[in-house]
Amino acid sequence: MRRMKGWIRAGVRRVGRLPAWLLPVVLVLLLVSPAVTSAEGAGSRTVRLQLLAINDFHGALQSRTLGGRPIGGAAVLAAYWDRWEEEAKKDGFTTLRVGVGDLVGASPPVSALLQDEPTIEALNRMHLLVSAVGNHEFDEGVAELKRLQEGGCHPVTGCFEGAKFQYLTANVVDAKTGEPLFPPYAMVRVRGIPVGFIGVTLKETPTIVTPTGVAGVRFLDEAESVNRYVAELKRQGVETIIVLLHQGGEGDRRGGPISGAIVPIVEAMDDEVDVVLSGHTHRGYWGIIDGKLVTQAYSSGTAFADVDLVLDRATGDVIDKRARIVDTYADVPPGTEPDKQIARLVARAEEQVEPIINRVVGTAADDITRQQTPAGESELGNLIADAQRWAMGTQVAFMNPGGIRADIAAGEVTWGELYEVQPFGNDLVKMTLTGAQIERLLEQQWLNQPYPRILQVSGLDYSWDPRRPVGDRVDPADIRIGGQPLDLNARYTVTANSFLAAGGDNFSVFTEGQDRVVGPVDIDALVRYVEQLPQPFNARVEGRITLR
Repeated sequence: MRRMKGWIRAGVRRVGRLPAWLLPVVLVLLLVSPAVTSAEGAGSRTVRLQLLAINDFHGALQSRTLGGRPIGGAAVLAAYWDRWEEEAKKDGFTTLRVGVGDLVGASPPVSALLQDEPTIEALNRMHLLVSAVGNHEFDEGVAELKRLQEGGCHPVTGCFEGAKFQYLTANVVDAKTGEPLFPPYAMVRVRGIPVGFIGVTLKETPTIVTPTGVAGVRFLDEAESVNRYVAELKRQGVETIIVLLHQGGEGDRRGGPISGAIVPIVEAMDDEVDVVLSGHTHRGYWGIIDGKLVTQAYSSGTAFADVDLVLDRATGDVIDKRARIVDTYADVPPGTEPDKQIARLVARAEEQVEPIINRVVGTAADDITRQQTPAGESELGNLIADAQRWAMGTQVAFMNPGGIRADIAAGEVTWGELYEVQPFGNDLVKMTLTGAQIERLLEQQWLNQPYPRILQVSGLDYSWDPRRPVGDRVDPADIRIGGQPLDLNARYTVTANSFLAAGGDNFSVFTEGQDRVVGPVDIDALVRYVEQLPQPFNARVEGRITLR
């Protein structure tokens, strides 16, 4: 490791006159080129390249259960990747391992309570090369993301060396200087052929991340940013171009059609793009959009995309491309022989957080789920909103449904299980809103939203009419607070988490709230609320939100 650090420092001195944002790109080249050099004869007309890609890993260090079978986990994923690379090498392939964003953030406690450092370390040991920056990488702000990339100290975990892989984003720039936050692309030579990787972040990130998390940066159009750097790569002689796009859609793993938000973005990309590895929507698919091979491999390390490319040595371009989605079941080889080094890393992290996450805080009489009624109400949403209103002593509470990340199973409920329900660590914020503002807030569930976002509520009930136009779906006469009709001129005390309070999910009315008081972290409020409930506890759909 000391020799490697010395090599990196030497590399920095040699390229010290380049722009600061370009240095990591050069370092990627210095570190990768020797690793991908092959003994394949220079006279061969083609070069074979295998890409192994994960998206939306979300700090999933531990295996989970899917369909009654164990699947995923960092040690299992590593074993799969090693086997796939070993087998591909027999057929003359060079293998590169890449990520498509949301590697961290919304993570389980074993990673999140340790600032996601165990996940970064595990990915380092899996020899990840590059990754796009996802929206969840911004959950704790730009400074913390840069600390995970570059290394640095944190008051909870101490000092950390940082990621050995390189984050890339072509469309996130410093709001003042316009300079890219991270390198927009990396170029790697594979058996003499240059291959370019362009990272792209979800443009809508500011609408789904706490505004303080993206303070100081701007998000640009995805396709326009890709095309800018495609042209730059082309000027450097790069013909094989792969885009790591943290945006997705719907499709299937048999190579069928792909639909959703990703389609117009890919269609607007330069035709010189060969492959688009996607993420964000947690789906498993591969297919073709506008001649480009597009993949996504579910989430949480339960699968990965295997993309096999054949490059023409004379032109440097892709002449054949194929893909498949591989599940990482842990009960079949190679998953039955997980990587021992990474397994030890995970075990150490589990030991560190065990006293916290295994504490039983209550007993659920039945499963409590996020499943919403046609009107938008859910059992778990009611429980969380009740907890937040109770913790802050307000008349009303609102909870964003996207912040509810797991269900509660019947039986004993631990701190760790509640953390998985609410993993973001948002503060609760008490404020005052008028009745008119609350009515406008409810209308924002459909205004300027990519899809309806029905807030979970406590202390309030109302009905809405899906046949009415957006902006006029809730009649003030159908809103009641504390069982009493809404008074548009009255002032009401309201609780929301800090994400909503700052205008997250385009709920801008919350930013108008007066008399703000910051309370406990949301997970602490939920834990304390569950502890004081009569046991076993439960939550029901009560008709707080109904259709007209």
